Amino acid sequence: MMKSLLSVLAIALLQSSAPHLDAQSYPNQPISLVIPLAPGDAGDVAGRAMAEELSKLLKVSVATLNKPGGGLTIGTDAVVKAKKDGYTILLTSNTALIAGRILNPETVPYDSFKDLTPLGLATRTPVMFAVRSDAPYTRFQDLVDFAKKNPGKIRVGTAGVGTAGHFALEIINSLTGANMTMVPFKGASPAATALLGGHLEAAILAIGTLSGHLQSGQIRGLVASSKSPPYPDVPLLPQLGYRQNIQGVWYAFFAPAGVSKEVTATLVPAIEKAVTEPSIVAKLAPLGLVQEYAAPEKLVTEMREEYQAVEEIAKKAGLVK
Repeated sequence: MMKSLLSVLAIALLQSSAPHLDAQSYPNQPISLVIPLAPGDAGDVAGRAMAEELSKLLKVSVATLNKPGGGLTIGTDAVVKAKKDGYTILLTSNTALIAGRILNPETVPYDSFKDLTPLGLATRTPVMFAVRSDAPYTRFQDLVDFAKKNPGKIRVGTAGVGTAGHFALEIINSLTGANMTMVPFKGASPAATALLGGHLEAAILAIGTLSGHLQSGQIRGLVASSKSPPYPDVPLLPQLGYRQNIQGVWYAFFAPAGVSKEVTATLVPAIEKAVTEPSIVAKLAPLGLVQEYAAPEKLVTEMREEYQAVEEIAKKAGLVK
């Protein structure tokens, strides 16, 4: 009788503790990785590659979910407002966290430093000002001269209002007096398609998005934010005699603010491994994407420094009050 009673008690104890153990075990269900870009954009390609690796490392599915628009702010804000359980995470860029906040603070409903938990820097890619290969402008200065003589005739595509491309064009207009017209798109890939279709005279986009078209000879770069090994001949603005450069793009992982220490303790080392996985580094390099991991603390420091620098440039250029 006593042995039977003990067995019943043991079973009851196990049953009562099992849900508690499951609740404490993270992750135990699929994770959504929100990418606030159109499918095919540079960050989307990188995000999908790293999501596959994270699935292997975490032993659960990490499924990508594209939420483009608003200069990456729509998808970023969706994660800010998501449950703080670690099952919705984000891969976003300095476009949404820095440039957008400075240029259009009224359209960015979150605080980049208070509303997100940083998980690590992942990828960098230069920004390039490009034209179709059949365009008459063989040099950046050729296009600037034409734009100054023909106001409103140069339309430049970007990935959206508040993106790094938008900020870069404002800086270029300020430096050159060319007064080129920005045409914002919901992501870089649609802007690249419009350029190829002859609906734009130029575009300022991440090299990762333009890489295939550069390699095929359909477009050519006139100026870039930094040197990229596949395209060493594309100059930087300071090399052309201008006093300042344009900003490049980086992508980093975040979770909503307030996630548990268990979540960050699991995700941070997994993200570091995914970012630095040699097969992913090799896969993304030809696209002009550089895998570069930085821990959350270092990422936040870079964000604060970049915010200060970009805000100062924006004020000098008359882009903000």
